[in-house]
Amino acid sequence: MKPVIPYYGSMTDCKDVPITFPPQYQAQQPGMEYLMNPLPIFDNPNYVGTGKLTNKIAVITGGDSGIGRAVAVAFAKEGADLILVYLNEHQDAETTQKAVQKIGRRCLLLSIDLRERNAGERIVTKTLETFGHINILINNAGVQFPQPSLEAISDQQLETTFDVNIESFFRLSRTVAPHPHSGDSIVNTTSVQANIGNSQLIDYASTKGAIVSFTRALAHNLAEKGVRVNAVAPGPIWTPLQPASWPADVVKTLGADTPMKRAGQPFELAPVYVLLASDDGSYITGQTMAS
Repeated sequence: MKPVIPYYGSMTDCKDVPITFPPQYQAQQPGMEYLMNPLPIFDNPNYVGTGKLTNKIAVITGGDSGIGRAVAVAFAKEGADLILVYLNEHQDAETTQKAVQKIGRRCLLLSIDLRERNAGERIVTKTLETFGHINILINNAGVQFPQPSLEAISDQQLETTFDVNIESFFRLSRTVAPHPHSGDSIVNTTSVQANIGNSQLIDYASTKGAIVSFTRALAHNLAEKGVRVNAVAPGPIWTPLQPASWPADVVKTLGADTPMKRAGQPFELAPVYVLLASDDGSYITGQTMAS
């Protein structure tokens, strides 16, 4: 039996958070959540929304699964309607859409490759056609391709990693920026790798460092408009990106070297995004929240 630790508190609503995982590998990024064992935990049933995002419209890239799915569910509980942008993970996206709709909020799915130069225009156009406005942008899409050395990183990999992880953030934010009003926000997903710099993730860590700087500069740029820009820097989280990146034996002990001695679950990050997207974070901008 795999080791587990309880969360939430009382035994009547206790769930199990895995400490180790069965070895597993997915050959294609960004990975499929429905293939993972165990499935990531994206919802805290004890999290009750209080209307912090009532009638807000939020665009979430990488919204089909992982952190994006958890954020979508938490935002829906707070009263937001969602636009979930994803590559081609249709089954995962539909699962997230159903979870949001079950809460009673609207959810539009957009299958778009963020490397396309007109992706931002397509997303904004469809969002405005459907909902009429945009209040929140969550730049969350990402890829990582571990390599043993700098020489092993091809130009193609370098271009893909930068294109998805930071250039798409820049292009989509540029397209969205004219639409939010004072009190609205942009939240970027970076990584602890921006500071740690894993030796096998040179290009990935570089993009995550770029996101931190992009967040700071854009926060200064949009402050006069009253739009806040922040970032979240997750550690190892149990998302499809993990088995789609690492060998099966590495996945088995994901997060074991952290202070918590385990990988985090997506639901554990969602409240941070709620804080940064809502009026609870009204005096927070240009910051990176490590988690």
